[in-house]
Amino acid sequence: MNMLNFRNSIRLLLIVTLFLGTLTITSLGAIMSTANAQANKPTIVLVHGAFADSSSWNGVLTKLIAKGYPTVAVANPLRGVKSDADYVANALKDINGPIVLVGHSYGGSVITNAVNGNRNVKALVYVAGFAPEAGETAIELSGRYPGSTLGPTLAPPVELPDGGKVLYIQQDKFHAQFAADVPANDAQLMASTQRPIAEAALNEASGAPAWKSTPSWFIYGDRDLNIPPAALSFMANRANSKETVVVNGASHVVMVSHSDAVAKLIEQAATAP
Repeated sequence: MNMLNFRNSIRLLLIVTLFLGTLTITSLGAIMSTANAQANKPTIVLVHGAFADSSSWNGVLTKLIAKGYPTVAVANPLRGVKSDADYVANALKDINGPIVLVGHSYGGSVITNAVNGNRNVKALVYVAGFAPEAGETAIELSGRYPGSTLGPTLAPPVELPDGGKVLYIQQDKFHAQFAADVPANDAQLMASTQRPIAEAALNEASGAPAWKSTPSWFIYGDRDLNIPPAALSFMANRANSKETVVVNGASHVVMVSHSDAVAKLIEQAATAP
C-alpha cells in the first residue's frame, strides 16, 4: 500500500468513527430524553376492590402505559381495611417520585387509609369507590341510601379456619349485579375469577381519611347496583372532589366498561398542578 492510499484509509476510518460516535451520542440522547419524560410522570398505583382482581384494571393500564405512565396494579388482600391499607402503604414506600393512588369500590376505603403521611401521594382517584370518614364502614355507607342490591346476590359465607368468613357473589347473578354493561362472556370470566372479601373488612371502621389533605377525583356509573350512586355523590361532594364524572348507564365496574373515561380522569389527576 502506498503512502497516499494509507492516508486515505486513515481518513476514512476517522470519518466512520466520528459518524458512529455521533449516532451513539444521538441515540443515548434520545434514550435519556425518553427516560426523563417518563421519570417526570407520576406513578399510577391502582387498587382493586371486592369480587375483582388486578386484571380489572387491564383496559385502563393499556391506555396509561401507552402514554408513558409508570403503573402498578396492587393485589389487594381484601382481608381488612387497616391490614390492606398497610399492605398498600408498604408498596408505596418503594416508589420514587409522585404517586397517583386509585381505588375501586372497597379499594377506595383502602387508599383512604394507605397514604399514611406519604408526601409522594399527590392525588387520589375514586373509581366507584368508598371514601369513608373516620369511623365509617363500607356496609354502613352502601346502606345509607337506597339502591344497593348486593346482599341477595351473595353466596352463603365461606368459613375460614380462623373463624372468619369470606364472601362471593353467586356466579349466575354476577353479570346483572356487578357488571351489567360488560359483555356476557367477559362477565362470566370475571365471575369465575372473582376474589372473595372478608366479611369483617366490610364492617371495619375507617381511620383518618386522606381525602381531607390530598386532592381527590371521582368517577362512577349511574347504574351502580353495589354502591348507590347517591352514596357515591355524597362522598364525592364531602371530599370536595376536584372533578366528578358520572357515566351514564355504567355499572359498578366502570373501569372495565368505560376504561377510556377512567384513564382520562386519572391523567387529569396526574397532570393537575
